[in-house]
Amino acid sequence: MKRLKIIFLSLLISLHINAFDEFLVSDIRIVGLQRVSTGSIFNVIPISVGDRIDQRKSNDIVRSLFATEQFDNIQIGKEGNTLIITVEERPSISAIELSGNKALKTEQLLESLDGVGIKEGEVYKRSTLEKVKSILRLMRARAQKLKR
Repeated sequence: MKRLKIIFLSLLISLHINAFDEFLVSDIRIVGLQRVSTGSIFNVIPISVGDRIDQRKSNDIVRSLFATEQFDNIQIGKEGNTLIITVEERPSISAIELSGNKALKTEQLLESLDGVGIKEGEVYKRSTLEKVKSILRLMRARAQKLKR
């Protein structure tokens, strides 16, 4: 059983290494785009048609795309000498609905949310939303203390 595990791990490692034997990129195909433009991808990735790609360059491509904060998942593959970049975009905020606000005008609240990166059409980032929730909890606690 142990020998079988070693053989299986060896196969996986060899497949991973062989998956990115260096090759000359003859074309680049982007798969999975919905809102992000192809041009913005080509502006960010550190490779062009005619360049050679290896595992290090593949990792650089993934890092540069994740740095845009537009994607939840990125995979690099090849088909012949075509580099295939498959992406899964993060969802965007389609609408913001506010209710129960009596102290501030809706426009003021929307401007404040916009100031921290939450507005319609923007990429949804759970970390930003959690920061806003935390700020609101603090504000609510302070308001309750002032009422006492």
